Amino acid sequence: MSEDRRSGLLFGVGAYLCWGVFPAFFPLLKPAGAGEILAHRIVWGFLLLVVVVAVVRRLGDLRTMSARTWLLLAAASALISINWGIYVWAVNNGHVVDAALGYFINPLVTVALGMLVFREKLNTAQRFALAVAVIAVVVLTVNAGTPPWIGLGLAASFGLYGAVKKVVPVDPRVSVGVEAGLATPFAVAYLVMLHLTGHAAFGGYGGGHMSLMVVAGFVTALPLLLFAAAAQRLPLVTMGLLFYLTPAMQLTWGVVVGHEPMPAARWFVFGLIWTALLVFSVDATRRARADRVSLRAAGG
Repeated sequence: MSEDRRSGLLFGVGAYLCWGVFPAFFPLLKPAGAGEILAHRIVWGFLLLVVVVAVVRRLGDLRTMSARTWLLLAAASALISINWGIYVWAVNNGHVVDAALGYFINPLVTVALGMLVFREKLNTAQRFALAVAVIAVVVLTVNAGTPPWIGLGLAASFGLYGAVKKVVPVDPRVSVGVEAGLATPFAVAYLVMLHLTGHAAFGGYGGGHMSLMVVAGFVTALPLLLFAAAAQRLPLVTMGLLFYLTPAMQLTWGVVVGHEPMPAARWFVFGLIWTALLVFSVDATRRARADRVSLRAAGG
């Protein structure tokens, strides 16, 4: 294994492990609400990312970005903020399993977006995986009497975020920093409003709680930076397979630690999703291997 591949694997595992332990971290920020936690994640994360972008000497990239790129990053900023807000609310209100469902569904949502937005053609395995995922959502909806809004909201927002990032021609560290920067004025305004109306938790529960709220920003930025570093060094298939670490950890936490209900119907739904992901992953791995063989043959 090459040095780049080895370091990329460490970065990727680090990013997904960080995201996987989020259900243990965000409840520590109570009694702050999801909106206040989200705002602090944005503000403190932005300050860290400014330092990172300055250290890697990419601040000059901002001057060369087109108006289209700024608009795309504004859309990405809104989508990732929605995703973070839904996730924090879910984790702090006993819906970790629902959040895990969303991230298990996410790769299949990405495939659907590739077909609908980028006009990508799906092969038989991808169509089968997508159909099984749709069946799983229908079964869950019928059983619960309502669609799995948390899972669908997380999957859709992160899937759309990925679709936008796919066409943004900017260094990942710069793009993440810009996304946080575009959201920061709204986050600051919300925090000011909370303090003026006496509804802010920040500062009202001791120095330890304040420190954790600040750390939330760094906890937010760290896996994004690790992910960006991994994405530059690893094939997309490897990144996709590593992705499953996060929802697997979340599901385990929700069931084992949170004691969230897992009736037979919900296990059946997860079984369908895992079947779809297995088909999707095996197909992606097979195609990646075939592509490598073709490239070596073409090279001589």
